[in-house]
Amino acid sequence: MVLKKKIIVDADACPRNALQICQKVGEEDSLQVVTVASFEHDIGGEEHFVVGNDPQETDIKIANLIRPGDIAVTADLGLAALLIGKGAFCISPKGKVFSEVNIDFLLEERNIKQKFRRSGGRTKGPAKRIDADDEVFERKLRGLVKKEEK
Repeated sequence: MVLKKKIIVDADACPRNALQICQKVGEEDSLQVVTVASFEHDIGGEEHFVVGNDPQETDIKIANLIRPGDIAVTADLGLAALLIGKGAFCISPKGKVFSEVNIDFLLEERNIKQKFRRSGGRTKGPAKRIDADDEVFERKLRGLVKKEEK
C-alpha cells in the first residue's frame, strides 16, 4: 500500500495566512494536513496534535510523524535539517524551500549571526509578512506537492 504524502505544519509560529493556504492546497489535492502546536496555541482542526510547551516538543512530534516525501512547513532551520535527512520536503511559511543544497549554508549563517548577537551585535529581524509572501508560499508549496519522493 502506498501512503499519500501529507503536509505537516509547525503551527507554533506559522502565520494564519500560510496555514489557510496549506489547508486550501491540501483540500484541492486530497492531501492530509496535520498541524502540531503547543497547548498555548489554539489552532483546532481535524488533524491537530497538541503538545506541551517545552522548547522541543513540537519538533519531536513532527519528526515522529514525518515520512519520506511528506512536506513540512516550518521556519525552524534545525528542524528542517532533521526532516530533510528523513527524506521530507521543507518550506518556510514565506516560501523559502529548504533542501540538501542550501540547509548547511543557512545553518552556518544562523550560527554566525547568533555569535555576533552574543558578542553585543545587532541584526535585523524578519521582514513583515506581505501579500507577496502568501503568493510565493502557495506557488512553492504547490510545486512541492507535485514533486516525487526523494
